[in-house]
Amino acid sequence: MYTVETHNLVKKFGDVVAVNGVDIKVKPSEIFGLLGPNGAGRTTTIHILSCMLKPTSGEAYVNGYDVMKHPDQVRKSIGIVFQDPALDDRLTGRENMEIHGMLYNVPRKVLKPRIDAALELVELKDRSNYLVRTYSGGMRRRLEIARSLIHTPKILFLDEPTIGLDPQTRERIWEYIEEMAKEEEITIILTTHYMEEADKLCDRVAIIDFGEIKAEGTPEELKKQLGGDVITVKTKKVKELNNAVSGFEFVKSVKGTSDGLKITLMNGEEHITDVACTARDNGISVESLVLHEPTLNDVFLHYTGREIREEEASGSMLAMRMRASMGRRR
Repeated sequence: MYTVETHNLVKKFGDVVAVNGVDIKVKPSEIFGLLGPNGAGRTTTIHILSCMLKPTSGEAYVNGYDVMKHPDQVRKSIGIVFQDPALDDRLTGRENMEIHGMLYNVPRKVLKPRIDAALELVELKDRSNYLVRTYSGGMRRRLEIARSLIHTPKILFLDEPTIGLDPQTRERIWEYIEEMAKEEEITIILTTHYMEEADKLCDRVAIIDFGEIKAEGTPEELKKQLGGDVITVKTKKVKELNNAVSGFEFVKSVKGTSDGLKITLMNGEEHITDVACTARDNGISVESLVLHEPTLNDVFLHYTGREIREEEASGSMLAMRMRASMGRRR
């Protein structure tokens, strides 16, 4: 049995297709990542699975319950940490936790020990009686994660849990997420556009772009699908170098980036000099040339033809919201 399962899930806002035939299956106690830029359909999928949105068509099951037919049972089964902050900063950390527990009808005799355990997990017990407005961004995010555990959910949705945090705080929250999945046996569905986050945390990853699943597997499986090494070349003569190297037998694929090329090839150490010499012989100036093993960013580029860039992601989300709004007005 899968903890979360969707079949040909579709969500439209007017003439905008936000989710387009998504099929996912998530196993119990798995950390499953939806990797893609903002506007790709990740958050919309989470909102359908958490009964905040109704799908246009298709099916979705959470903890064995149909999200359309049994939304109350679904809501009892899940916890969620939204992309945008959802704490009351006029209350203390503990008061925020207590209100959440009461909303989920957690019995009073078990509420305090659960709150204490959750605060202990995220290292906020000593700050629990301080107003949330005095918390740093990282502390607020940790409190939101702790709060989502009070009613002991079977499935936890984390929508961009570390967005806007500094690298040190981000890595600490990664540790909490891994610890939760292991000790609490919670199924976690995580949305992110951070490649290293998906690589570090997720047992399996689905790459989503323009509402469609482009590839799915463990991070290692996805990287192995490229079948070779990657050379990242920074040059202004992208078209010329593309034409010069595409005909080589050892080159598997060539993709343009924002400032050059990514060349997937066999035996990179052996052929990196061939690429460098080809550029020189064709009068192509190269600013840098780096050989590395495939990353999830390379996988995303391979399947979508573009890189995830935060400024592009923000623009994509804004455009989708505008089109959706226009569709509703019609």
